[in-house]
Amino acid sequence: MKFSQYDISAEIKNNLQRLGFKKPTDIQYKSIPSIMQGEDVLAVAQTGTGKTAAFAIPVIDRIHSSKSSRRSNGIKCLVLVPTRELAAQIGEVFNKLAKYTRVKSFALFGGVEQDAQIQKLQNGIDVLIATPGRLFDLVHQKALELRNIDTLILDEADRMLDLGFIDDIKSIKQILRRRRHQTLFFSATINPEIKKLAYSQVKSNAVRIQISPNDPVSKNVVHFVMFVEMDDKRFFLERFIKENPQRKIIAFVRTRVRAERVAKAMARCGIESVTLHGDKEQSLRSEVMQSFKKSEEGLLIATDVSARGIDIPDVRFVVNYDLPEVAENYVHRVGRTGRGLNKGIAISFCSAEERQRLEEIQGLLDKNIEVIKISKKGYSLTIDPTVETSPLQKLIDEAEILPRKKTKKKIKKPKKKGK
Repeated sequence: MKFSQYDISAEIKNNLQRLGFKKPTDIQYKSIPSIMQGEDVLAVAQTGTGKTAAFAIPVIDRIHSSKSSRRSNGIKCLVLVPTRELAAQIGEVFNKLAKYTRVKSFALFGGVEQDAQIQKLQNGIDVLIATPGRLFDLVHQKALELRNIDTLILDEADRMLDLGFIDDIKSIKQILRRRRHQTLFFSATINPEIKKLAYSQVKSNAVRIQISPNDPVSKNVVHFVMFVEMDDKRFFLERFIKENPQRKIIAFVRTRVRAERVAKAMARCGIESVTLHGDKEQSLRSEVMQSFKKSEEGLLIATDVSARGIDIPDVRFVVNYDLPEVAENYVHRVGRTGRGLNKGIAISFCSAEERQRLEEIQGLLDKNIEVIKISKKGYSLTIDPTVETSPLQKLIDEAEILPRKKTKKKIKKPKKKGK
């Protein structure tokens, strides 16, 4: 089924066509009809499979169809997200899908002056995408009214609940208790404890959707691990980047301090990079993100602040410079590559201290990650000058040629001889 066949407004169909979206992904195909019917939905799908559009399309269509002008009658949909970057990104998606419609959306988050945000809200908003901190700041200042909301969406729901935002969610539900509303939960991963919390916040007959629940990572991503000493990681990152010029790479590290140290180490060997972490002012974080999105190559060194839901085009490699402390974060990190129909490669540098984390990640994936064996010669970085491609690069090149689906060969029929 194509988007052109959906019972949605012509403006949204034109926007989808302009953005190159012809057919819905699995999560969109299974979610959109239920959302359009007003049902509560709890959906779990791999990162990079189009979850944002899965809820944005029906929400925009519903609001657009019910309005007679662009004048807002109050916020109708609230999308709660755990990070500022994700709020900004989802805001962009809503703006693109709502172009030429009567729907006005706005992303609200902290780290920036609130006066301009308050003015924007006073001008009228239909869809608000927000982080809880700034949202409740403005609610307490009585600069924001939530009572007209009829759709509440939690994106990256497991992270929202895991961070302790359950009380904030309950507070919003309390405000909406006298109004019939729809609740949508979307996430890439969800454990039994968080699932129990999520179920407590939706109707008992909520639609439950799981796409590839046994494989939380897209099949477009190939995984490798290298066993290296902690102090040698910077040498391997340098080598990897120099062997992959003109590529867009994200390297994830454990802490904010470590991100800056790795960036300085790369600078000493002539490799330019940008960093993204919670210590940066929001204006700088936004600038870094926009710049890296527009670039065709380069290195972004980030903490897990960028691991959730961020859609950066053409990221070929994700390097887990440090393995994440929480196994689920591995899924979100490597989900920055192999998005949509693109192929991606994830490389993890695992030190002796991180072996337990690797086992937890492999347990989550329910499979062993292929090991890139490093000879002593390779480990000392004395690459044989007579060999054009190093053993590491050879494995990477082979991984990029992923197996395609087998197709039946067409049998050519013999041409009929003329009479």
